[in-house]
Amino acid sequence: MKRTDLVTYLDEYLQVDAIEDSSNNGLQVEGADEVKRLAFAVDASLASFKAARAAQAQMLVVHHGLFWGKPLMVTGAHRQRLARLLEGNLSLYAAHLPLDFHAEVGNNATLARWLQLEDVAPFGDYKGQAPGFAGCLPGELTLSQFVKRVETTLGEPTIKTWDFGPETVQRVGIISGGAAFLLDQAWEAGIDTYLTGEMSHSAFHQARELGLNVVFAGHYATETAGVKALAEHLAQRYGLDTQFLDLPTGA
Repeated sequence: MKRTDLVTYLDEYLQVDAIEDSSNNGLQVEGADEVKRLAFAVDASLASFKAARAAQAQMLVVHHGLFWGKPLMVTGAHRQRLARLLEGNLSLYAAHLPLDFHAEVGNNATLARWLQLEDVAPFGDYKGQAPGFAGCLPGELTLSQFVKRVETTLGEPTIKTWDFGPETVQRVGIISGGAAFLLDQAWEAGIDTYLTGEMSHSAFHQARELGLNVVFAGHYATETAGVKALAEHLAQRYGLDTQFLDLPTGA
C-alpha cells in the first residue's frame, strides 16, 4: 500500500485535524513509499524503533510520538531516535488524543468493549471533545470483582484502587492514561466507578469527598487498547501485516 494513501486514510479516520492536541498528530517522520508491514507501540522510543526495524516494518504507529508542539534540537537522544528512523527508512505516525477519543478504535471505547460494558456512551468535555466512554456491567459485580476483571483483561497485576464509592459497581466510566483530573466529570455523569491509568495525589481528597471509586490500571496498560484495536482494523481493512510491540514502562 502507498504510504501516502495510508496516511490519508489514518488522518481522516482518526480525525487528526479536528482534535486540539499538544501532540503533532499524523505523519511525524517520512519513510518508505510502500507499506506492507505495520508495527504498533504505545510510545515512540529508541526501543520501539529498533523493534519495528527487527519486525521489518515500513511504518510504526504510536500513541505518544516524538513531537509535541515545540521545536526540538536534533541533538542527544532525539538525534539518535531520528537517525534510527531515517537509517531504517521507517515512517513514524502518531495519534495521541485522536486515539483516546475515537468511538471505534479509541483507547476508551476499546476498553469499554473489552470489559463488556453495555449501553456505552461518551461523557465529559476536553477542549470541545468527549474524552471518555461510560456504560453498565452486564451483571452485578463488587468493586473487587470488577478490579479482578480489569486485571485479567489487561494482564496488569498491580492495579491500585480508591474504594470511596459503592461496594457494588453500577456504572463505569473510562478515560485512559493520566486523567485523574477529570474525575469530577465522571461523577457529574452519574458514574460510580472511574477507570483511568495514573494515580494522582491531588485527586485523592476530591474522589473521597465525591464518593467515587477510582481504579488505576496503569498509563501504559490502558493505552495499549487503542493501538491494538487500530492494528486489527487496518489488518482487516487493507490486509496489511501488523504487529504490536509490547514495551511496558511499569507506569
